[in-house]
Amino acid sequence: MKIGVIISTYNQPAWLEKVLRGYARQTLPGFEVLVADDGSGEATREVIERARPWFGERLRHIWHADDGFRKCEILNKAIVAADSEYLVFTDGDCIPRADFMETHLRNAEPGRFLSGGVVWLPRALSEALSAEDIGSGRYEQRTWLESHGWRGGRHRLRLVRSRAFARLLDAATPTRPTFNGHNASVWREALYAVNGFDAEMGYGGLDRALGERLYNLGLRGKQLRYRALVFHLDHDRPYRKPEVVQRNREIRARIRNSGETRARIGIAQLNQT
Repeated sequence: MKIGVIISTYNQPAWLEKVLRGYARQTLPGFEVLVADDGSGEATREVIERARPWFGERLRHIWHADDGFRKCEILNKAIVAADSEYLVFTDGDCIPRADFMETHLRNAEPGRFLSGGVVWLPRALSEALSAEDIGSGRYEQRTWLESHGWRGGRHRLRLVRSRAFARLLDAATPTRPTFNGHNASVWREALYAVNGFDAEMGYGGLDRALGERLYNLGLRGKQLRYRALVFHLDHDRPYRKPEVVQRNREIRARIRNSGETRARIGIAQLNQT
């Protein structure tokens, strides 16, 4: 089975370079890497070109011009461009653990989508994290993180390395698996069945909405919050607007209440926008 990862980004080249370094050290070889770029400038293109020797032809830059928040549209373009039958979704501010892609592939099941976990890093550590820190893998170690200002609290358990224990934690967690844009995966054919991401949505919940349409289609989530990890770099979110978030909540309520399975403005409408 061919697997790929779609990494969304917008004008965060320093963060994206750290993330691509994380994918360059994955234990799984040969996976496809698509950067879904919502109109970033030249600095992002330069980061991707510098990363090309790490991946070769496996790395592809899917870009459109900057015309406001069009993340759903660029994600749909990346889905169409992908060659893989199974796709992992993440963001350009989330560095994967070395076994991230392998874990998603190992746990893929027919009729399921996977919901992974996240470790949130503080701003100072996010900025200070170096290429050497990522290349050596020490950013994955709890003791190293704590010595550099990370206070994980109950999230410290997410750094457990025993697969058996992590599986038990995933089975025991009361949290329902949801489709989160920073760490989720699903079959490409299911994405076409729900018409991809819905471009009528702005920032805030567009990923959950896709998951809710997958659920209405009959797919069920599988919890991997302790097994498939990304490390989230901290940054400002000036694009978050309360009125957009509220509209997205209303759209999601409509999806849940109506049993809607297909996005109104999705993959099928790409050539019409």
